[in-house]
Amino acid sequence: MTDAPHLLVSDEGAILIATFNRPEKLNAMSTQLMRTLGETVAQFRDTPGYKVMLIRSTGRYFSSGADLKDPESSTALPPSTASGIREMHRRLPTDMRRIWDEIEHIEKPFVVAHQGTCVGGSLEMSLSCDFRLAAESARYAFPEGKFGVLPATNGVSRLTRIVGPHWARMLIMANLSADAREAWNMGLVHKVFPDATFDADVMAFCRHLADQHGEQMGAAKIAIELAADLGAAQAAAVERMANSALMLNPDYQAIMRAHVAGIGSKR
Repeated sequence: MTDAPHLLVSDEGAILIATFNRPEKLNAMSTQLMRTLGETVAQFRDTPGYKVMLIRSTGRYFSSGADLKDPESSTALPPSTASGIREMHRRLPTDMRRIWDEIEHIEKPFVVAHQGTCVGGSLEMSLSCDFRLAAESARYAFPEGKFGVLPATNGVSRLTRIVGPHWARMLIMANLSADAREAWNMGLVHKVFPDATFDADVMAFCRHLADQHGEQMGAAKIAIELAADLGAAQAAAVERMANSALMLNPDYQAIMRAHVAGIGSKR
């Protein structure tokens, strides 16, 4: 038994880093881990100096999902009615759904880095992040099917939205796992990096994001989500609406004046 914190929190400049720290438990998501993760997400939201949040792990697993043996959690004994089970999913004791929703809605980028196997609840969390990065040794699965149930905290809904019904059937209905290259092929992850350089590659990606314009990224996060749900005409209206605010930003106007002046001086 170890008294080490289940989640380590640090930063590198504008990058806030949350590290799952239960390698001996395959980084199972305990109530303590989830509590600290929720606090860290709020810290990221409320601190203007933080531009990117990175979620990563130590050990051979990114995470085995929810800790079903956690004495603080009551998820091992579900309610005895269908309506009670639905309410349990909506208000999980570990606050998963609320935290996943926060990750989805905060107008800053979240990056999750899978150095190893990512399954169950940790995959559902990852689906809520803006960018998913994989080491070559990473693997993905939803083991809920082995128990005759569905991943019901963004598992079906978010996975289908990201990879489409074709691949969602493979991971959920067929209950098959995917390696990193298969995950990249289906659009589940954005990048696959060599194991040997994974940590450095992830940090380079996060630094690149931190250098981007925060207002643009916030507006883009909203516009992209809306565009996925709207028809073409309505989606185009959303991007015009977003740009109408961005182009009134003094930063944009100053950058454009300098850019135009630079072009003129080269003629």
